[in-house]
Amino acid sequence: MRFIPHTPSDVEAMLEVVGIASLDDLFADVPADLRRRAHLNLPAGVSEQEVRRQLGALADANGGADKLSFLGAGCYPHFSPAVVDHVIQRAEFYSAYTPYQPEVSQGTLQAIFEFQTMIAGLLGLDVANASMYDGASAAAEAVLMALRTRPKRTRVLVARSLHPQYLEVIRTYVGDTAIELVELPWGEDGRVDREHLRGAADAGTAAVLIGYPNAFGVIEDLAAIGSIAAAAGALLVSATAESLALGLLRSPGELGADIAVGEGQSFGIPMSYGGPGVGLFATRTAYLRSMPGRLVGQTVDGDGRRAFVLTLATREQHIRREKATSNICTNHSLVALAATVYLATLGRRGLRALACENVRIAHRVGERLCAGGRWKQRFAAPFFNEVVLERPGAANVIERAQAAGVLPGLALGRWFPELADCLLVCATEVHREEDVDRLVELLA
Repeated sequence: MRFIPHTPSDVEAMLEVVGIASLDDLFADVPADLRRRAHLNLPAGVSEQEVRRQLGALADANGGADKLSFLGAGCYPHFSPAVVDHVIQRAEFYSAYTPYQPEVSQGTLQAIFEFQTMIAGLLGLDVANASMYDGASAAAEAVLMALRTRPKRTRVLVARSLHPQYLEVIRTYVGDTAIELVELPWGEDGRVDREHLRGAADAGTAAVLIGYPNAFGVIEDLAAIGSIAAAAGALLVSATAESLALGLLRSPGELGADIAVGEGQSFGIPMSYGGPGVGLFATRTAYLRSMPGRLVGQTVDGDGRRAFVLTLATREQHIRREKATSNICTNHSLVALAATVYLATLGRRGLRALACENVRIAHRVGERLCAGGRWKQRFAAPFFNEVVLERPGAANVIERAQAAGVLPGLALGRWFPELADCLLVCATEVHREEDVDRLVELLA
């Protein structure tokens, strides 16, 4: 929608209604010296056409937008069926406002309910919520929830192989509190060092948080980790940045997770880099009342017809700041709807078939790059659609590929200094055989 400024007559009419002579009178209570210092040193306004021209020039300077990319690391390239955009662009779904009035919000409430149902099944747990902002904030909310369920414990064990930005958000949520975040190292195979975990998990541990798959694309042994966590009386929390993997892997709930979170960007949501994403969050019934976010329940109305309502939380719960279960207030129903349409379109079998195709392509890329002997696979554990490859002087090869118009993956040294010669390469169903040929040619 275009911005249409008020005309002078509009302004005069409004000033007359509020009983003042000019716009300056609105700020009369602000000391004059403060008003003088508040002046913004901005250039004069320009036309919309000129703004478009300047913004277009800035966009054109971003040469990476047209490059062949094998980046993953938390945001993944996948094909989205046209039906996803067709449905979410319907006018009745545009508003992100929380549907507090069920009598006029049945369509939105049902869409959220269907989303929750699919996510609960995907994560293998009893109940899922909605309106988590993204995978990172969902992971942080899971940590706070675990601490609420274990109020006398203040330590959370977090795998160092968790996506680093997830860990950064968790640290921000925890802030300057008594909560202690302890990082768990990875072993030679890229999985969490279980012996270290066994020694670290004790009576002060509230939760163990593991990436599934982790930041290296490696598939953790969630069941074994869950056994160690349970023996210490701690909750097991899994975080899945690439949720397509759950179409193939056993669900976190099936493997012992008490809380499972993730990022649903792979499900029909563009790679916007900065949002929006859609956080996934599910837990067991025993912890239901400590769960953050929205929860839509199914009931019947006075005439016995199926109906949907927000349940188990009042509106005020979300705005009580320090006393609230969660301060997440924005309703992410539009992106949740996109994920719902995507999952419904693919179905259970389609999602599994797509996940298998991603595994095939990624392993093919890894095998071809390692075949020449210059690259080698850094971790031996099974991986999903991204793999860590190592080569001495990798930075020079990566720079050469970028100069040729290919983003070959993520140089892991920026996150993990000990992996300075490692490249995280992601390949999905959008990469054609000729794309792989180009990558192999440039990285040879």
